[in-house]
Amino acid sequence: MQHEALDTPERTEFYNRIDKQHLTPLWKSLANLVTPEPRSGCVPFSWRFDAIRAAMMEAGGLITAKEAERRVLVLENPGLRGQSRITTSLYAGVQMVLPGEVAPAHRHTQSALRFVLEGDSAHTVVNGEKTIMHEGDFVITPPMCWHDHGNMSDRPMFWLDGLDIPLVQFLDASFAEGLGEDEQPIARPVGDSLARYGAGLLPVDHRPGTLSSPVFNYPYARTREALETMRRTSEWDSCHGLKMRYVNPVTGDHAMLTIGTFMQLLPKGFSTQAYRATDATTFVPIEGRGRSVISRGGVDVVVEWGRRDVFVVPSWYSVRHEAAEDAMLFSFSDRPVQEKLGLFREDRGNA
Repeated sequence: MQHEALDTPERTEFYNRIDKQHLTPLWKSLANLVTPEPRSGCVPFSWRFDAIRAAMMEAGGLITAKEAERRVLVLENPGLRGQSRITTSLYAGVQMVLPGEVAPAHRHTQSALRFVLEGDSAHTVVNGEKTIMHEGDFVITPPMCWHDHGNMSDRPMFWLDGLDIPLVQFLDASFAEGLGEDEQPIARPVGDSLARYGAGLLPVDHRPGTLSSPVFNYPYARTREALETMRRTSEWDSCHGLKMRYVNPVTGDHAMLTIGTFMQLLPKGFSTQAYRATDATTFVPIEGRGRSVISRGGVDVVVEWGRRDVFVVPSWYSVRHEAAEDAMLFSFSDRPVQEKLGLFREDRGNA
């Protein structure tokens, strides 16, 4: 790329004059617009679940789920404060629903994921179908689907919300509305979508109606069993251990349009090779403990993690994971968008 052109009195006078016409010279900003490598304000960071949980319980005494509509504490990346972003393109927050509470029904153009961190037997209803939520479950709310949450158990329920809010905001395409009722009518039995689309079968006359997965709850028990079965072959990827992506069973593509979701198994004592990619990624260990070394430009950030903690690896930073115990890591990123636009790039082992 070219070097920045030096200012002269004549050039400065020209710039000031055309500025009044809302014109600006590209050669003054090209180096910051078209960069040799990804550049953003997103920085490596981690959040301890114990600290989040304590703050959420305090919030539970200050505001109800109905009053807040969604009682959530946003995980703001320190480099992106005030923007409600965990990475440049994605949002994350931890939501709590207390026993007996309902988070009222609404819908919006933003795609949402729920990854259950703690609790059992609360529920989410999506477009008339209820699903029971268990720790480690991955639940989808596709765009403009009605959804509400309830907790009829005797324990608080916590999950991580991940949404494409910054991306939709950038495109000026946000729409949202409330149902006007706390809970939507139930139209289908529990487990209906998983039975229809998640058992290696499809209804004989099925025609894809939406681009998102028709399965909206991916139970952790199934995911865990699949990875445990696969580990018997000991085919460990040097950068990922054993990593799988959640898919739309109809198309084989990512389960969500704009957010890629993954689960990986790292066996005790396993250390990955350095890996970097253009999709800034949020990780959530649901089992085990270990540490990750996040690096760029010769500077290392070491993250010690345990169950339910959250940490983020920015775009084009390398990461090395070291598992002190058998570990299961859920993660999500904007990889589907980058792949569709031909922008995704990765560097294995040489980062």
